[in-house]
Amino acid sequence: MTDEHLDRLVRDADPYRPEIIQRLDGADQHLLEEIMSTPKLDSVPARPPRRTLVRQLAGATAAAAAVASIIAASSLWSAQPDDGYAGPTGLPSVGTAAISGWELDLKAAQEHPRLLIDEPGWIATSVYGFAEENGSIEFRNGDRSLQMNWYPDEQYQGYYDDRLQVSEPEVTTVATRPASIFTYSENDMSAMLKPQDGTFVELRTGGNWTRAIFDGILTHVIKVDAKSFLKALPSEIVTPGDVREEAAKILADMPSPPGFDVSILDNAGANDPYQFGAAVTGRVTCDWIAEWIRADAAGDEHAVKQAAAALRSSRQWKVLHDMNDEGDYPEVVWEIADKVADGDVPKQYKDGLGC
Repeated sequence: MTDEHLDRLVRDADPYRPEIIQRLDGADQHLLEEIMSTPKLDSVPARPPRRTLVRQLAGATAAAAAVASIIAASSLWSAQPDDGYAGPTGLPSVGTAAISGWELDLKAAQEHPRLLIDEPGWIATSVYGFAEENGSIEFRNGDRSLQMNWYPDEQYQGYYDDRLQVSEPEVTTVATRPASIFTYSENDMSAMLKPQDGTFVELRTGGNWTRAIFDGILTHVIKVDAKSFLKALPSEIVTPGDVREEAAKILADMPSPPGFDVSILDNAGANDPYQFGAAVTGRVTCDWIAEWIRADAAGDEHAVKQAAAALRSSRQWKVLHDMNDEGDYPEVVWEIADKVADGDVPKQYKDGLGC
């Protein structure tokens, strides 16, 4: 396959699904078994049972939270240097094992804008970037959606100036914050809140909206405390306190790169299962590519073959097949992994995987 084809795949994510899981040949299977037999570096600390997450809160904090945008997983990981292998990506534990999952979640939620819709019928579906300066939440109700994206406050003026090319701003208030409404069309609008606590939030409509409905919903957008926000998240969302346990499930059938430490994923924030799966598989794939590059440069033929076998095994990773009905990140992983295993490292692989 040409680099031009890979460029197109990364850009357009054209569907490609193997009808059956590809089997490795005998030599690769032996190397994979050798890798899988190596003890993991990090055990998974036990987490107290997850609290039952309610979909709706009472009184002033009533709301059902939802999130559903597919955002590139690249912001989850630090970029690796371009000039070769930077060593094992496993990071030392930051001492979170002694902190309960609920405490980790609360700490992360305190850094979040924590906006909900205090109106019946709005369902939370997914979330991305829970503990980051960039993130997204999308609420859904029937044929309407409302996406809330947040960014670092220093980017506010640039976004605001860009929206001035869309329409004249109309001043309003959202969750007690000054905001500006911009109109893209009669059923497509956004509201940009002024910065607060280091971030600013932009709300964007999707689906069947009118301006009257939008204005009405804006009066029901509220900011809640960390506990209320966490209770409103759907139970399938992977929050910081769930990371180790959920990562272990995904990693169970994946070969770990040399020096890999699951604590590297501790900063992944909160994600829906698809985004979390991309975070984990992307990290492992990036590390195996880095190991292949290191071994190739060092003339370590056995390590090159091990890395190639591990990359080819990505077509057997259960999580990627589970994800494939929802999006096309698995195809990107498979195509890049196959190319590297065959000795061709695409120049743009870091962009495609989010390394």
